[in-house]
Amino acid sequence: SDIGSQKERVVTEEEWLQKWEMGNIGFHKEQRHPLLQKYLDVLLNGRSGLRIFFPLCGKAVEMKWLADMGHTVVGVEVSEQAVKEFFSDHSLPYCEEPVPEISGAKMFQSTSGNISLYCCSIYDLSSSIVGKFDGVWDRGALVAVNPCDRQRYASLMINLVEKNSSYLLVTVSYDPNKHKGPPFYVPESEIKSLFG
Repeated sequence: SDIGSQKERVVTEEEWLQKWEMGNIGFHKEQRHPLLQKYLDVLLNGRSGLRIFFPLCGKAVEMKWLADMGHTVVGVEVSEQAVKEFFSDHSLPYCEEPVPEISGAKMFQSTSGNISLYCCSIYDLSSSIVGKFDGVWDRGALVAVNPCDRQRYASLMINLVEKNSSYLLVTVSYDPNKHKGPPFYVPESEIKSLFG
């Protein structure tokens, strides 16, 4: 599989923070994602009260939507600005506390307790810190992680899910020689080798 010139491309944490600071967040959508709405039954699989993980969550509106349905939502995002904007955009009161296991990390939790957003690198998380999940909504995470980090990312995600979990993944398809990313092109063959 040819991912063109993207293979060596690296976007730093600072670059992501800068995107949020500059408001260069074309990846953020104000409306619920139509694919999540279409495949919600696949994610929930007839179950209620699930723990659902949002990797690299930004300020995704779907987090509140799923929490309002009675699910517990946990997200991780490197930008504190994005996390705080999520709570203010939805007028949700929250508290903020340090994460003892991760130096410099903070956890922002809605006062209702059903939305917890970790502000840190996703690679600092583990199931001993955040627990395991019944479902994952990966709308822009796999396509945002640097190509050299995909194996590390997939291993972490596999470690964070329960055996009977549902994983919804959105990718983008285009000629990787014409766009440097992100979002990065992840061929289907690579998805199969990463997640089995």
